[in-house]
Amino acid sequence: MPDLPDVIENEDVLDELLSQPSDALVALMSRLEGDVTILGVGGKIGVSLATQAVKAIGKAGSKARVIGVDLFGDPAPKEKLDAVGVETVACDLLDRAAISKLTVTPNVVYMAGRKFGTEGSEDLTWALNTLLPANVCEHYTTSRIVAFSTGCVYPLVTADSGGATEATPPAPVGEYAQSCLGRERTFQYYSARKGLQVCLFRLNYSVDLRYGVLYDIASAIAEGRPVNASVRHFNVIWQGDACDQALRCLEHCGSPAELMNVTGPEMLKTRDVATKMGELMGKPVAFEGEDAGVAYLSDSSKAMKLFGPPGVGAEKLIAWQADWVKRGGRSLGKPTHFEVSDGKY
Repeated sequence: MPDLPDVIENEDVLDELLSQPSDALVALMSRLEGDVTILGVGGKIGVSLATQAVKAIGKAGSKARVIGVDLFGDPAPKEKLDAVGVETVACDLLDRAAISKLTVTPNVVYMAGRKFGTEGSEDLTWALNTLLPANVCEHYTTSRIVAFSTGCVYPLVTADSGGATEATPPAPVGEYAQSCLGRERTFQYYSARKGLQVCLFRLNYSVDLRYGVLYDIASAIAEGRPVNASVRHFNVIWQGDACDQALRCLEHCGSPAELMNVTGPEMLKTRDVATKMGELMGKPVAFEGEDAGVAYLSDSSKAMKLFGPPGVGAEKLIAWQADWVKRGGRSLGKPTHFEVSDGKY
């Protein structure tokens, strides 16, 4: 992305940058046939992705619609989506009768799921992460589906391994990660047995400045709390780049389902990132936690070959994040708990 600012002054600027389509995405929308449905559009990433799709379609001169589906318990995402031209539809995706009324479009991005709150309510997490995908697969039988997943389906690995690749066998830790593998297996079943065109989008970790691993580190420094360094390394990717790659994956769906690791190419050291942020923020940095030696680390070489490097690199993200927190930028109040290694969320 050319002409990136040194700082992101406010949320309007942030949202604009997060939803800026790449030239490659605009080119895709010029040749992509049919409308795009985004399921679970009201989550942390959905508004950015849907807005980016609308902008790319507009720049491409396409007449395709973007349909955003969610329960919309919080009206704020719906208002933002309506304002940019997304056709919003309220629907409980656990209700098959309700799903049956949704328009079947050639292109679907599936973003529904549950993570936090799993501990003590595992049944609901399993229902949302496995039953709901089956409902979707039964309805969108002729669609291409990019299904958001997570690097948590992989085993925890050392930095020396280079990160898990798409060929690394899953070994999820804890019920949340196990349910995410269950979600993948549901899509894989319909893809292998029914011919459904699917791409499983294994993302970790997305950065928005209002939440994410970098926010967690910067906020600890700003508040004088020690940074948890029990996870020595991590990957991140700018949320705008993650949205761009998700939409471009509509051309990389297959049967059997394609797998796609999505993250930045850098393997960042927690202590180095925290030290740099402390310098940028003018704050002392303290650490806690015993090094676990392993972490959720992904090798995104496949995505890099298809899409090129992310438009925003880690150095810029670190600088943006430090400035955002230093100036009191808003938080979504949703810590990633990236330091968790026992699978309990």
